[in-house]
Amino acid sequence: MPMYEYCCEACGPFDALKPLSEFRAPAACPECGCSAPRVVGNAPALSTLSEAVRRAHAINEKSADAPRSTRSGHGMNCGCCATRSRPGKTRRTADGGKTFQGARPWMISH
Repeated sequence: MPMYEYCCEACGPFDALKPLSEFRAPAACPECGCSAPRVVGNAPALSTLSEAVRRAHAINEKSADAPRSTRSGHGMNCGCCATRSRPGKTRRTADGGKTFQGARPWMISH
């Protein structure tokens, strides 16, 4: 449940937890019990969030209207720009059999 801000004419501002379905409904003041209208107060304090959370929010906002596409360039972990390719672990013996570098000798290949 989100917390909304209300302002009682007699007692001043207060916060109350309300369901989303009741976001427009007034709330009872905790001190005097009078019905108080909801007010839009402070802006969200995004500057107090950690750098990682702010970066995650920025990535979410960017991907909402312009998602990253692999058609326009290199996708994530494309591998084509690697500095050097790594050789496979399969080795061939003189008689045509296969062995695997670093494998256990009792393993059967197929």
